[in-house]
Amino acid sequence: MHERPDAVVVGAGVIGSSIALQLAKRGNNVLVVDKAGGPGYGSTSASSAIIRFNYSTFDGVVTAWESSRCWADWRSYLGLDQDVAVARFHRTGMVFLDVDTVPRDHTIKLYQDVNIPYEEWDSAELVQRIPGIDPGRYFPPKPVHSEEFFAEATATLGALYTPDAGFVDDPQLAAANLAQAAADHGAAFKYRATIVEIDQSPDGLWHLHLDDGTIIDSSVVVNAAGPWSGALNTMADVGADFTVAVAPLRQEVHHVSAPTGFDTGGRPGPCIADLDVGIYARPDTRGGFLIGGTEPACDPLEWIDDPDTADLNRTADRFESQVMRAARRFPDLTVPAQPRGIAGVYDVASDWTPIYDKTDRDGFYVAIGTSGNQFKNAPLAGEFLAEIITAVEAGHDHDRDPVQYIGRTTRLTVDLGSFSRKRQLNAESSGTVLG
Repeated sequence: MHERPDAVVVGAGVIGSSIALQLAKRGNNVLVVDKAGGPGYGSTSASSAIIRFNYSTFDGVVTAWESSRCWADWRSYLGLDQDVAVARFHRTGMVFLDVDTVPRDHTIKLYQDVNIPYEEWDSAELVQRIPGIDPGRYFPPKPVHSEEFFAEATATLGALYTPDAGFVDDPQLAAANLAQAAADHGAAFKYRATIVEIDQSPDGLWHLHLDDGTIIDSSVVVNAAGPWSGALNTMADVGADFTVAVAPLRQEVHHVSAPTGFDTGGRPGPCIADLDVGIYARPDTRGGFLIGGTEPACDPLEWIDDPDTADLNRTADRFESQVMRAARRFPDLTVPAQPRGIAGVYDVASDWTPIYDKTDRDGFYVAIGTSGNQFKNAPLAGEFLAEIITAVEAGHDHDRDPVQYIGRTTRLTVDLGSFSRKRQLNAESSGTVLG
């Protein structure tokens, strides 16, 4: 059996579903293929879904701010009916604790350029605004069983606060919402479908062979396969000219009860970015506290060869490391005896900046290296790929003259060349999931 859509998107996560929506809105006949049983079942479902703006580049900050405006009015942005359940954005604010590796002045300059509201807090203001927090400076993060981990603070920290940040309460539902909106515009979805072979005929037509014998023919293929994206590139024989690599990384996010006093007036406290001790955290809507790591140099990273072989059970060692670091920052945090949380596999680029681009083979596009810090940018990721694909398929040379995206809210320009597969590595990157 053969199918012949205008474009095939591989991956029905939050990024792939967003791309499908934007391509379908532009009149394309779109088919999304995913090996899982529904939208957002892969790395999207393991996302902490924090909506923040502290990126290291102008283009990254504009993208995050423009995307946040979509999340703030999610149902309207997608055009979904009132009877459709949608993911909700919770505006809690975000506190980014000072750390020398991410200079405050650099971040403030980017916020000012984009006109993002922010507040500067000294350590006294930090303690007053965040009940129970220890403002001590402990950098760099230490192994939790070392003597150095328990050393006294060397100084105190301040922070940058962005009141318009927050989190989305159900990342998998957010992907399902995007998929529903895409379907409303005519996109089709094929689940439990594994691609076993990809080839391209001399006329440029791509042929995707599925495990059920189906062959999908299309002139446009978009790789949004998350942790499986590197393997898909290899299967399609693309990537020889990439200067940025992607690889699967196993990660864990743990769940505990929020520190005493963190939920004030029945309202969840803010999200926390804390490179000083090596964690990030966010509240939930039920008095909980989600804790993830920021890849501190003292902890080995769990790179894996095959995402299908990853152990998705949380581990006691990782739980202890991340939760004890959170307890260093919040001394009243209770560390439970049994780990709670989730494990997943991220698709990580060398500099933690995604690749949204064409490739060296006509008709094959990528939205990869997105896991961990691009959930929040999914609305614009879809628009970026749709703009690039539309321009390139019409004959535009995106490598020589990168497509420019104009933000609907800010009217600022995002140079899509900053997400190029052939870019120089981002020297300003924190080298962590924060980008």
